[in-house]
Amino acid sequence: MRNKIMAVLFASVLSVTTLAGCGSQPTAPAAGSDTGAAQSAQTDTAKADATTADAPAASAGKQTDGKNLPELTTEPMTITLWDISTEDPNKSISEGAVARFMADYPNITINQVHQQNDNYKQQLVVAMSSGQCPNIYCHWGGGPMAEYYKSGFANDITDMYAKYDHPEFVDAAVAQSTYDGKMLAIPFSGLTGCDIFYNKTIFAQLGIEVPTTIDELEAVCEKLKENGIIPFSLANASKWTGSMYYMYLVARHSGNAEFDAAYTQENGGSFTSPAFIYAGTKIQDWVKKGYFPDGVNSLSADDNQDRALLYDGSAAMMLHGSWQVGGIKADNEEWYNENIGVFRFPEDTEAKAAGVPQNVEIGTAIGMGLTFNCFKEDGSVDQDMLDACYVLATQYFNDDTYNAAQVAAGTVPSIKGFNENIEDPNNKYIIDEFFKASNVQLWYDQYLPASVTEVHKNCMTELFGLEKTPEEIGQEQDAAMQKALAE
Repeated sequence: MRNKIMAVLFASVLSVTTLAGCGSQPTAPAAGSDTGAAQSAQTDTAKADATTADAPAASAGKQTDGKNLPELTTEPMTITLWDISTEDPNKSISEGAVARFMADYPNITINQVHQQNDNYKQQLVVAMSSGQCPNIYCHWGGGPMAEYYKSGFANDITDMYAKYDHPEFVDAAVAQSTYDGKMLAIPFSGLTGCDIFYNKTIFAQLGIEVPTTIDELEAVCEKLKENGIIPFSLANASKWTGSMYYMYLVARHSGNAEFDAAYTQENGGSFTSPAFIYAGTKIQDWVKKGYFPDGVNSLSADDNQDRALLYDGSAAMMLHGSWQVGGIKADNEEWYNENIGVFRFPEDTEAKAAGVPQNVEIGTAIGMGLTFNCFKEDGSVDQDMLDACYVLATQYFNDDTYNAAQVAAGTVPSIKGFNENIEDPNNKYIIDEFFKASNVQLWYDQYLPASVTEVHKNCMTELFGLEKTPEEIGQEQDAAMQKALAE
């Protein structure tokens, strides 16, 4: 089992550079500076000057003292941790959690490797196939998490979670960390909604009101175009960014019904059903009308080229995840406060009149999850290492210091009560909409099986590039889903 990696999973990533989704939290250079790609970095966190100040003094005792937790080994141990925190504020927050843990348990070394988001899924699966899977790694849940478990690279921590202390995560976060009744991950990062960020200054100057329907949104886009402004800042080289538009248009046209049916491929379910054709047709119409930047498929979200178009006033709106609150504020908080507002994806009036719910939101309840790969060469569980990983994930990546830093960066932890005292008005709006939703649809690129995810993301390139019709990409996704279900 340990030596098997699903052929479909491995094959899907060897041929494609992948991006593992919207729960990531990229940050951009300061407004007005040159944008540049975040570089993968392997960090010796024991020497991280910016974070060790957060670590408690050795004489103060462990912050885990007095808690119901496994007693960790006193023997030397090295644990390899992979995450995608390549830039601040998340890099410092993540390294701070590791530094506090190592200060309390100096015999345990955490080899923390920051991987570039854009290649992360590919790098993780290659590592699994070559026997180099990290002992603890982040991911976005959904279909890939299930495949990691079925391939033998994820510990079942159901019993540990029931026995030992852990934060009181919101129910949806626990559900997204579970597969087939088994707890496979510890949530971290936080609740992540998806809404439209917009430049309040541009809207005010042009007398534009926030749209509440798709028809009104299109009228806003026309007004912006008339004034030489790109309506939507979109960098679709990573493909999942374009998927957000596709997902919302499907959700507004059919709620969750048509996606759920397409996922099972039962009772006529298909990615060529009316909502998917509507979404694809609408996107291609918007492309032809110039609502997106030129060369949209060549612009990189990881390089923050979408955010840069907001900063220089070239574009007025950006559909994106709530991690952008912390990212933009970190770049230039004064500019953010003066210029950035947010509104939910507008409603489909025709579908609403037909009774389709319009309060489905896109996002995730876990932000990301930490899964453990703690096995010995004979395939048995390395319990000492698993205990250490559990303590690190539950008590340091989710401690008061970590959560306070997350809130300061604009992220709401997936822990009960944290949604009640949000100060940033944009973040409060996003989270309030999240909690009012009739359903939260997990990002397609996280929810779908890995092999289907790759086809879906390639279809987003073809859709925005006007290379194939909505019907053709629907057929591609159907074929991939049918193959995945048959395996």
